[in-house]
Amino acid sequence: MDLTIDRIEEGIAALIGKDDGTVRLTVPLPLLPQGSREGDVVTLSFTRNEPATRSAQERITALQDRLKNR
Repeated sequence: MDLTIDRIEEGIAALIGKDDGTVRLTVPLPLLPQGSREGDVVTLSFTRNEPATRSAQERITALQDRLKNR
């Protein structure tokens, strides 16, 4: 997804969806590529972390089991 950096204030960047403007995000400036500035277009992507998801599910299941066996 492409977003335009609308403004940067106090180390926080306000991003707006490039296509229709309905997507709006704020992110800490250090998460953007170095040298990013207002008016730049950046690409956002998400990746699912399978190992971390499995680990979290295992922790939750273990906690639920302990609570059930009290």
